[in-house]
Amino acid sequence: MKRPKNFKKKKNNKHSKLSLFQKADLKFSKSCPLSGKEAPVIDYKNIKLLKKYISESGRILPSRVTSVSLKKQKELSRSIKRARLLALI
Repeated sequence: MKRPKNFKKKKNNKHSKLSLFQKADLKFSKSCPLSGKEAPVIDYKNIKLLKKYISESGRILPSRVTSVSLKKQKELSRSIKRARLLALI
């Protein structure tokens, strides 16, 4: 039996992906490790710092995993790409 064209599946908004692992009432936020007073400078020459934000396969880790702010994530990815281009990583 075919579904009508305007048929929409009902989404279960009650459960998100996070609710599988943690309670829905529990909300947390980490501060950005690259922002603040004692934060390291993001630079393509700082290989030790850049390697912390690259997976074993060489891909840039997303900000939801590393809890880096949007501004710093853009700087970080730009620096990683520069370092790759210059064969530092």
